Amino acid sequence: MFSVIEKIANSISARSRKKKFDQFLRFVAPQPHETLVDVGVNTQEYSPVDNYLEKFYSYPENITAVGMGDFSRFRERYPKTKSLEGDGRALPFDDNSFDIAYSNAVIEHVGSTRADQLRFLTELVRVSKRGYLTTPNRHFPIEIHTRTPLLHLLLHKKTFDTFLVCIGKEWATGDYMHLLSEKDIRSLFADAHISNYTLLKNRFYLPMTFSVIWQK
Repeated sequence: MFSVIEKIANSISARSRKKKFDQFLRFVAPQPHETLVDVGVNTQEYSPVDNYLEKFYSYPENITAVGMGDFSRFRERYPKTKSLEGDGRALPFDDNSFDIAYSNAVIEHVGSTRADQLRFLTELVRVSKRGYLTTPNRHFPIEIHTRTPLLHLLLHKKTFDTFLVCIGKEWATGDYMHLLSEKDIRSLFADAHISNYTLLKNRFYLPMTFSVIWQK
């Protein structure tokens, strides 16, 4: 039963990432000469759709990938892509170093406080001229990282973490994720003084994830 659920979830995730990638190409419209910074790549891949941009973007030589951990396997997989270890809350680049900032489902993982998420967003905007990020919807009835229905909404975080430990998903506890609602996202953009943005709701019956496109 567990393997069936995982197969269904992985299929939904693959369709979702393909949809978001097509959305990025359509709404951000990156040009062949433009540079991109992808903040929060997976140096260790857990599914065939990890690092989707590096896998499918037509100009991988224009991408600079930033993440945490050992990049040796990443560089073997994506030899045309530039990469470096770095914290998304303090990026080692000058202002407007890139045409586009890209970050897929990372902002919910960047630390224990809202201030961490704000620093992350502010850094994405600082180093780019326009950008694109996505994040799961906190109010979606299934918590998409752990495939857990409703409990992330009904329980206090500490209690939810205790439940995750009991079902063998301790990896998702603590600072691993701090999910955002639409209201949370709009509040972060307001505090980052970004008004020129569009928030898109990616639905699986209900809004499952959000995408945000911004322009300076």
